[in-house]
Amino acid sequence: MATADEQATRLKELGAAPIGRMLLKYSLPAVIGTVVMAVYNIIDSVVIGHAIDDPNVVAGIAVTFPVMNLGTALGMLIGAGAATRVSILMGQRDLPRAEIVLGNSLMLSIIVGICYTSLFAIFLDPILSVFGASPNSLPYAHEFLMWVLPGMVLMNLTFSYNNVMRASGYPRRAMFTNLIGAGLNLILAPLFLFGFGWGIRGAAIATDISMFITAIFVLGHFFDKRSDLRFKRGTFRFNWQVIKSVLYIGMAPFLINIAGAGINAILNTSLMKYGGDNAIAAVVVFNRFVTIFIFIVIGVCQGMQPILGYNYGAGLFNRLFRTFRLAATTATCTTTVGTIVAMLAAPAVAGMFMQDEAQIACAVQCLHITTISFWMVGFQVVTTNFFQSLGMAGKAIFLSLTRQVIFMIPCLLILGPIYQLDGVWSAFPICDTLATIVAILMLCVQVKKIKAKKPEVPAAES
Repeated sequence: MATADEQATRLKELGAAPIGRMLLKYSLPAVIGTVVMAVYNIIDSVVIGHAIDDPNVVAGIAVTFPVMNLGTALGMLIGAGAATRVSILMGQRDLPRAEIVLGNSLMLSIIVGICYTSLFAIFLDPILSVFGASPNSLPYAHEFLMWVLPGMVLMNLTFSYNNVMRASGYPRRAMFTNLIGAGLNLILAPLFLFGFGWGIRGAAIATDISMFITAIFVLGHFFDKRSDLRFKRGTFRFNWQVIKSVLYIGMAPFLINIAGAGINAILNTSLMKYGGDNAIAAVVVFNRFVTIFIFIVIGVCQGMQPILGYNYGAGLFNRLFRTFRLAATTATCTTTVGTIVAMLAAPAVAGMFMQDEAQIACAVQCLHITTISFWMVGFQVVTTNFFQSLGMAGKAIFLSLTRQVIFMIPCLLILGPIYQLDGVWSAFPICDTLATIVAILMLCVQVKKIKAKKPEVPAAES
């Protein structure tokens, strides 16, 4: 068990150590972990696309993304909210209440996971049809999801408590959690697909096994008596006030993913209408490509979150702003690299995921148009996480929905009928630009409010 002095030292450095060093300490393990997870998702798509000689398999995988996003959304509803509440409570030196958040979140995650996997299993084919599955791609999508559903509950537990692990002062151990899952999947997926010839279900089984091992590792940390924050008797009893606070903060990332799933339904319907299965397959390339850069940004945000939460709770507002500026600059540089790579190497990127020449040509067109304004996305994501990290869920939710709902749906419905497939692709850069403008305006207003607020404690600077 960590001593009181060790706990105090971990908390003190969040409010006193140099910002650059702290952001690097917390973000680097998170970035490594998230990038590894992104790579293992990419490897899944690459292996499936080349192991099965049927262009419809790529479209089948594409329509599974929004369904999996729905499951991820429910996991983030609990996990992101729990991580933020833990950071703020630790900043306020309220460890017992942080442990109640920990125990309540575990029970809630299990109950929610069982409910949504059962519903997905019962109504899988109608759900996939809503998200754009054609008669050609539906069998592949159905087979993959039926095998991967059990692992989604474990995946959400892993994601949720990996965030809490990082927020409670163990960024390196959180990184190892992702490395374990990704490493296992990188080994098992090719083995099951190529070695055993299990086809698309082999990739799903590899994911299930990887998530099972990873969930054991991450949950074991919180049962370990040496951990500062751990499961204790009595913390599993539902406290509705705690649950409400967790769900309130987690509502922002939850709605992002729910909105993303809804947008995917509209998007896939438009793509099927104007470009068929090839256009839907092109979305796989776009999603997997931008995932690398978005996951780097998410890693930066995960590293930023405990620093922001602690310093906001402690009233150290100058450190709060410096952390945000450094994180936003890093994220914007990351997504700018993404735009440059998409413009210069789109054919090579598309060729990694598919073999059919018509699909590759469609994916290249997709990348060239959709990533024009992608360089702005890093700032937008960090700004959304800024509000979420401070417990301002309503503002984070609104900012999240500007791109996904307020701008994207009208753009798809207006531009598609006018410009056909190019109109659908063009909706992406237009929405990225408009959402970034809104983020800048909201941030400016909030910074003025925080500067006018009297800190809870004197804002001593290191």
